Amino acid sequence: MRKYNVAVVGATGEVGKTMREILEERNFPVENIKLLASERSAGKVVEFQGKKVKVEKLTKESFEGVEIALFSAGGAISKEFAPIAAEYGTVVIDNSSAWRMEPDIPLVVPEVNPEDVAMYKNRNIIANPNCSTIQMVVPLKPIHEKAKIKRIVVSTYQAVSGSGHKAIEELASQTMAIFNQKEVEKKVYPHQIAFNCLPHIDVFLDNGYTKEEMKMVNETKKIMNDNSIEVTATTVRVPVFYSHSESVNIETEKKLTANEVKEMMKEAEGVVLVDDVKNNVYPLAIDAAGQDPVYVGRIREDFSVENGINMWVVADNVRKGAALNAVQIAEVLIKEYLK
Repeated sequence: MRKYNVAVVGATGEVGKTMREILEERNFPVENIKLLASERSAGKVVEFQGKKVKVEKLTKESFEGVEIALFSAGGAISKEFAPIAAEYGTVVIDNSSAWRMEPDIPLVVPEVNPEDVAMYKNRNIIANPNCSTIQMVVPLKPIHEKAKIKRIVVSTYQAVSGSGHKAIEELASQTMAIFNQKEVEKKVYPHQIAFNCLPHIDVFLDNGYTKEEMKMVNETKKIMNDNSIEVTATTVRVPVFYSHSESVNIETEKKLTANEVKEMMKEAEGVVLVDDVKNNVYPLAIDAAGQDPVYVGRIREDFSVENGINMWVVADNVRKGAALNAVQIAEVLIKEYLK
């Protein structure tokens, strides 16, 4: 099998670290690995495939000889460096929101629209969707194919790891402060996150929605290749370290029973059905943490509309919601296109 020269941009961050781990776990055919980060992290030494690799400072010359670059360094970095990498002939798989809604750049979840990877040839950039969108569309794909989804109402319960390592530390430190009856410090979030829920992820827009909520609206339509699907979202940050949970209500054109949807989930790629409510078995954030699949349960018919289905969807936001999905895109790329 041919091997590839791969770079990870933002290699020392929460998602970048997980990208490195998943490349190893899935035996991605890496010839040489280049780990890129800010000047602050440059010089650190990490292990990859049993070898010591020094982290290098990201520069405009970093991509010479690199065939695939996994970006996880924020939108501003992606806007600056992804086009530079593309000019070198590097195919960029970008985890930020910088390129997602560009019409000529593919937005890909491999279980849903792998064929869109072919569009990488337009600009040598492929966008990785938002974490909360990824885990939702994976189980929705077979439902849409079978019965055509008309409308989605989603409420998310998102882990603090979605805000990065400082948010993880903030939840831990606030929890300890409360237990020890000390003052709670707020740096990452505008309000205390420990023992609390914040209906506020990203900035508020003029329409009253947050940017995170509109990401789910717009990205779902693009990934599903269907602008007729109506989507409304409420996104909430909760005091959980890893794994996002979602309550998803779907209205379809054709009637589906709960049992039919359960059978679909048993066969759906990337999905694990966890649905035995009589024995209190349903997807939990603590069980999904560190795992690759999207877990689906609490499947039931919505009796308030003619063709409605409710489900509970849980996945590790750092893995499937970011790093794993990016590596899966790279796997499609090398299997179908970079031969």
